[in-house]
Amino acid sequence: MKSRRILPAAIALLVLFTFAAVFAEQIATHDPQRTSDHSLRPPSADHPFGTDDLGRDIFSGVVHGARVSIAIGVTVAVLSGLIGVLIGLTAGYAGGLVDDLLMRLTELFLIPPRFFLALVIAALFGSTFSTLIVVLSVTYWPTTARLVRAEVMSLKERSFVEAARAMGASPARILFRTILPNALPIIITNVVLMVGGVILVEAALEFIGLGDSNYLSWGYMLHNGEHFMRDAWWVIFFPALAVSLLVLALNTVGDALNRALDPRSNIASPDKPA
Repeated sequence: MKSRRILPAAIALLVLFTFAAVFAEQIATHDPQRTSDHSLRPPSADHPFGTDDLGRDIFSGVVHGARVSIAIGVTVAVLSGLIGVLIGLTAGYAGGLVDDLLMRLTELFLIPPRFFLALVIAALFGSTFSTLIVVLSVTYWPTTARLVRAEVMSLKERSFVEAARAMGASPARILFRTILPNALPIIITNVVLMVGGVILVEAALEFIGLGDSNYLSWGYMLHNGEHFMRDAWWVIFFPALAVSLLVLALNTVGDALNRALDPRSNIASPDKPA
């Protein structure tokens, strides 16, 4: 498959971005926040990605922006994943009134568009780094909760769960020792794919000005460069390219994990050759 052919390139990109985020100070050639008289200079030997309107080095900004964007993406994916897993496990296993209440709560967060909900919350409560993480975590957990609930409802009827129940295992032990390990493939895949989605939403919020200017992210760079798209294409091109490549790499790796961890995804359908 085509996605399998580009998987090595996707993994290489993830390694590259992670390396840049961890060793940003060593890789960056300039202080990303330092202004100079060399404003809107095109890419050159001294400034590989050019400079912005304040003379700041864009290459250094992209390198340091990787740290912020990846940190937000991973943190939000983990926090919202934990919330979604706990709610999905409880709703799927308990059923009845508990399931109805938790699913109505989940639907309450799913009704408004995710970006609009994040936009309203960020506008009301501010746009600091910590607030942005909380806002995005609040908007992303419902998807995980619904996926986990559906998986738990399927798994709890399996014979190995019935056997654990017949042996007197407590509901908590059945959930966390029997059902949860079998639901991990869909959880891991969803969390990996979620990182890319979070990075896109964070960049969009930063692009419209709802971000923390104390932290240099790709979205913040896109926001600053939107006025110079015609005269200085490099100001917005390189941050946009970084976002696109990272999200593409995350989605490719997420699909590969889904195929590797979920045996059902490897079963050929009647319409496709095995």
